[in-house]
Amino acid sequence: MLIIPAWNWHGIMPWFWLVVMLICIVVEALTMSLTTVWFAVGALVMVFLSMLPLPLPVQLLLFVLLSCLLLIFTRPLALKFLKIRKTATNSDSLIGSRCKLTKAITMEEKGAVRLKGLEWSVESEDFSPMDVGQECVVKEIQGNTLIVSRG
Repeated sequence: MLIIPAWNWHGIMPWFWLVVMLICIVVEALTMSLTTVWFAVGALVMVFLSMLPLPLPVQLLLFVLLSCLLLIFTRPLALKFLKIRKTATNSDSLIGSRCKLTKAITMEEKGAVRLKGLEWSVESEDFSPMDVGQECVVKEIQGNTLIVSRG
């Protein structure tokens, strides 16, 4: 009769959680989303907890619960501390800018403005005509057209 010895998962689990932690760190380094870092911390804790005689399903449950709790409760604090926020770049930075029409907006045609050295086609927010020289404010951007209101 062939007897297959039971695999000693207990001895390999700390290494498993160490690999999970390293994978999470690599993913976090590639994405910089401040999300998978909490799973890396959870895996680090699991390296030590896996040395206890806990079955694999219990370890997985602990890992998921711990990581999710860390994500939910500490990520907002970390974001506030690190002051990570979206910075308006390129065309997004034009929203809120004031400009003057260089070409009138009519019912049939878009107008034009010169803003930050570039010529932009414009439409009025309420579809009303506007004359050359009219001061306006950029409200949004649709494609390559600025949507403006009287300013």
